[in-house]
Amino acid sequence: MPIRVLLADDQALLRSAFKVLVDSEPDMQVVGEASDGAQAFALARERRADVVLMDIRMPGTDGLAATRMISADPELAGVRVVMLTTFEVDEYVVQALRAGASGFLGKGAEPDELLNAIRIAAAGDALLSPAATKGLIASFLAQGGGADAADGPVAGALHAERLAALTGREREVLVLVAAGMSNDEIAGRLEVSPLTVKTHVNRAMAKLGARDRAQLVVIAYESGLVRPRAE
Repeated sequence: MPIRVLLADDQALLRSAFKVLVDSEPDMQVVGEASDGAQAFALARERRADVVLMDIRMPGTDGLAATRMISADPELAGVRVVMLTTFEVDEYVVQALRAGASGFLGKGAEPDELLNAIRIAAAGDALLSPAATKGLIASFLAQGGGADAADGPVAGALHAERLAALTGREREVLVLVAAGMSNDEIAGRLEVSPLTVKTHVNRAMAKLGARDRAQLVVIAYESGLVRPRAE
């Protein structure tokens, strides 16, 4: 079955370009186009999308609100949202991850990067560069930045309580996931198989109520398990 992709952007020309690119791949297809967040949410339910390419800034219901709606809907638990942003270093990116996005991609990305991003998100992996993980995400979450700063301490306490359910190895793997490492990289570091790492990651997600690896990164920082390094 091809990966079902929904395009959400208020620029029709950009949507058209993305559609041509996505539909040119044999393993994916565009199943809908939305010009605002409310329409994106409705189409995600109607068309049973696997991945939504969601612009952050749209008139009316923006991409952040739409992502929260998708994440809160049990029927859309399998939907992955990749946020599209003009600038990678953007405070909205952190809010997007808190809202439930699997990662983000700059609008200036190369075609192969966009297609790879869709495949990564569909597979349930986090679309986060190590630089973004260690820098932007770390600083904003650890310091309570962003619009949800008031909820930071409460969320952190809840996450810290959940961390108690993890085994020592699962906590170790969580720290490495938060550092932006892939399963193969973690396997090399811990001298275990990638399948073993995947098992630990899946168990950690289940115990912590995380949708995907991106949410594990958020939890690792908000709980205080991982803290940003001073540059």
